[in-house]
Amino acid sequence: QVQLVESGGGLVQAGGSLRLSCTASGLAFSSYYMAWFRQAPGKEREFVATISWRTGGTTYYADAVKGRFTISRVNAKNTVFLQMNSLKLEDTAVYYCAADRAAVVQTREYEYDYWGQGTQVTVSS
Repeated sequence: QVQLVESGGGLVQAGGSLRLSCTASGLAFSSYYMAWFRQAPGKEREFVATISWRTGGTTYYADAVKGRFTISRVNAKNTVFLQMNSLKLEDTAVYYCAADRAAVVQTREYEYDYWGQGTQVTVSS
């Protein structure tokens, strides 16, 4: 049974930082591209960032977070991270990690095979 478990969300002031973690079990983690998506209240879930198979692999970001967020992974720990800096009010959302077996960068949620339950990030003024 595949499980993706996110952690690290919380309340932070605008301009602050948070680091999200997602630990996977039940799958060959190093064979999956991993990604972060987010869903703000009243909005559709949107792509945030993705990373290819390897620790230190190729990354791709949504324009809204480029330069502020960094995705990384440690395959030995079956974990993917999202370092979020210079947080803005509009970054408030539930953040989900996702796993994809395809060997390409993908940004649409239907392309991902497994999902976590999400972790809430709230940015206050």
